[in-house]
Amino acid sequence: MTSPNDSPSTSTSTAPDAQDKDLKAFDRWRKSVSWITGAGLTPADQARRKAERDAEAEEAMWVRCEKWKADLMKNSPAVTFMLKHLQQAGCNLTTDHIHCQPCNLTRAGGFSPEKGILLCQDGFWSKNHMEDTLVHEMVHMYDHVKFKVDWKDLRHHACNPSGEFERGLQVVERDQERVLHVFEAAP
Repeated sequence: MTSPNDSPSTSTSTAPDAQDKDLKAFDRWRKSVSWITGAGLTPADQARRKAERDAEAEEAMWVRCEKWKADLMKNSPAVTFMLKHLQQAGCNLTTDHIHCQPCNLTRAGGFSPEKGILLCQDGFWSKNHMEDTLVHEMVHMYDHVKFKVDWKDLRHHACNPSGEFERGLQVVERDQERVLHVFEAAP
């Protein structure tokens, strides 16, 4: 014979499980609402939430930049014109030479003979802005390939069709050391 304490009662054994299940569901819901809204998070959780959101935003900007880059290289008349003339000058520019990266908000792109073209994935207002930036940087690449521009020599900037000589002079006046890095594309 078994005592009432030995035999499980269906009503008493499932009630705590159901309560526990409801509590777990509520706790999961509360945690997800806290994560979404930021309310009730510890400072460490807030920092982790911000880092995750920043990483997600950076990834989304990179994906958009890569998508637009591929589309512009196939369908933009200005970009395909520059690709054709770069190839005629001896430079076979591919998507591997054009890098989407996060940048500071003071620029949209850059060109470096060593690193190629930089597109600042977080610096574009629109696809047209990215197209203008890409063409501008392709002009710098063309000048480098066709005319052997020395980007560290400001006299070469005077002949550059992109008109960056005056900006280069301002940088020289303000900070001699920065001259070497004015046109460096990637950090």
